[in-house]
Amino acid sequence: MNAYFPSTNKPDIKALVEAFSLNTVEDILGRTVTPPQWDVLAPYLQSFAIAESQTLITQGTVDRTVYFIESGSLSVHYEDSTGRVRLAILAAGSAVGEGGFFSHVPRSATVQAVSACKLWRLTAIKFAELSNRHPAIALGLVMGLGGLIATRMTDQRKRIAVT
Repeated sequence: MNAYFPSTNKPDIKALVEAFSLNTVEDILGRTVTPPQWDVLAPYLQSFAIAESQTLITQGTVDRTVYFIESGSLSVHYEDSTGRVRLAILAAGSAVGEGGFFSHVPRSATVQAVSACKLWRLTAIKFAELSNRHPAIALGLVMGLGGLIATRMTDQRKRIAVT
């Protein structure tokens, strides 16, 4: 029989948790996911960095990954036949990609680094694993992301910024 043994090498997400605890602008993940829950969530996340001007999400692509910003800032913009419209600047302690994560539809906006960023990604496959092994933590994360969408939807300009 093969038993599941969690990895003993948990990613160091202290700076990410700190960023969420300091963000009081719009994101509620710092209130719905506690530091001990982030510790359980950590093995399901993958960290990476992007450089200034690098594109994280391209409008029109289909992808179910959600991203958490540890440091740096991202510009969310919509592109139509008349040009590019900036919708939002997201900073450390925020999430992006929540719309595609839930909806399975093409991304509604492009997200590009304003400055160098350290990010953490959660793929749909890793979320399914998390849901099976830690349903209460998965529920807290989903409630936080749902709250983020609700908050962004109340702002007319940021509505399309739900990527």
